[in-house]
Amino acid sequence: MLFVSAKVSQFALLPQGRTEAKIRVLNMIKTMDEAGFGNCTNTGACEVECPKEISISNIARMNREFLCANFS
Repeated sequence: MLFVSAKVSQFALLPQGRTEAKIRVLNMIKTMDEAGFGNCTNTGACEVECPKEISISNIARMNREFLCANFS
């Protein structure tokens, strides 16, 4: 989940990425679920073990993007 959230965050922070942000985040999470990736908890254990040192704050951004996409 950290890798998916990092990509969602990367595109969410770019101005060019805003036009397709809602569709992108929905499709990325759908694909992640279909592939069987599990969700990370809020304890931060996945951040400690991540070989790429991806921050757990990316998960928060991905969740915000996902919620905004679902409500609009």
